[in-house]
Amino acid sequence: MRLAFMGTPVFAVHALAALIAAGHEIVAVYAQPARPAGRGQKPQPSPVESLAREHGLPVFTPVSLKSAEEQAAFAALNLDAAVVAAYGLILPRAILDAPKRGCFNIHGSLLPRWRGAAPIQRAILAGDSETGITIMQMEAGLDTGPMLLKDALPITAATTGGSLHDDLAAMGARLMVQYLNNPDAIRPRFSQRTA
Repeated sequence: MRLAFMGTPVFAVHALAALIAAGHEIVAVYAQPARPAGRGQKPQPSPVESLAREHGLPVFTPVSLKSAEEQAAFAALNLDAAVVAAYGLILPRAILDAPKRGCFNIHGSLLPRWRGAAPIQRAILAGDSETGITIMQMEAGLDTGPMLLKDALPITAATTGGSLHDDLAAMGARLMVQYLNNPDAIRPRFSQRTA
């Protein structure tokens, strides 16, 4: 499948690595621009940008996707789908509509609980007994759209933010590859939308 990948932090690296390993044709990787970091405050590429460059993938780091030029460049990629994981930018309608099959989000909670930012931390702080991953088809709203796949993980007394983050990142990567390897076999099983 001809894909764009859109993500920035370590959470998203797992999914990009899994898509590369699964043999999908990744024609573009979008990530947040390099940010100052370290003692010298020199701009450092994001984890996703670093992995993409290691694999020779084209990387784009626009500050916004609202301009007609950015949207036209994205449409010109002629994508089957786009995969989004903790990208950090809201996708305008023109971006969501450009890929033939649409855009798919790896969300770090069992939607509709904990829509929006920091779902992993929010589940722990709320004392939830479980959390998980939702693979969803994206729409114009924040974390709205049909849910395609879900899987859950328990939160126990031994669970840390770091361990849960890593387990959910791996789970999200696995579920996204599962969906993309045979998208026609998986219909939205969850009639309840996330809105």
